[in-house]
Amino acid sequence: MIGVVPAAGEGTRLRPLTDSKPKGLVSVAGRPLLEHVFEALLDSGVDELIVVVGYRAGDIIDHFGESFEGWPITYVHQRERLGLGHAIGLVEPHVDESFVVLNGDNVVDGTLDRPIQRFEESDSDAVIAVEKAEPDRARETGVVTVDGKRVTGIVEKPDEPPSTLVTTGCYVLSPRVFDALELIEPSPRGEYELADALGVLIRAGRLVEAVELDTDRVNVNTPADAQQAEQVFDSEGV
Repeated sequence: MIGVVPAAGEGTRLRPLTDSKPKGLVSVAGRPLLEHVFEALLDSGVDELIVVVGYRAGDIIDHFGESFEGWPITYVHQRERLGLGHAIGLVEPHVDESFVVLNGDNVVDGTLDRPIQRFEESDSDAVIAVEKAEPDRARETGVVTVDGKRVTGIVEKPDEPPSTLVTTGCYVLSPRVFDALELIEPSPRGEYELADALGVLIRAGRLVEAVELDTDRVNVNTPADAQQAEQVFDSEGV
């Protein structure tokens, strides 16, 4: 399975750590953030990496080169940062099978086996890895509503979250998502949201499912988040 890593963002909330390097090269537990992302994907069975780069793209390409631990890396340039949906759409020429997405600022303490296994066992077009969150946090991310495992709705950064289940930046997707991405318009924030494309699939009657991510995860957006991620590894003696 192919692993897609969106890593084009500037990481403004991580300043001053990102003043002279891209977010993906910020050190977490003594290694660049992206190394942790790549390892989580490879440990989950991924055998090829596609990395969407933007801000200081050359630094990431120079650091990792054409492979990571022997597995090939393809770089795709997102020259305008127009949202996660836009980033995913850019990889279409390189993808002809189902693929797993893990955002490039996610430190995962374990594997993505649970959502990948659910995708492989079901007839779904998408599996969203989710976790429970307080309302304040839910207002800052994607929120899903479900009937059992089936997703009935998904909304990005709602003022009034309709549930406590939030997206985690991990998705397993079929190529059908590219057709849905072509049908969406920019959000009020001016971005093409992956959530809107998944909403297209839901309204078309396609099966989109949610599975809770059964591992600790830290979304590294601020220096405090980087410290929290380091504590995850320190607790395991890494």
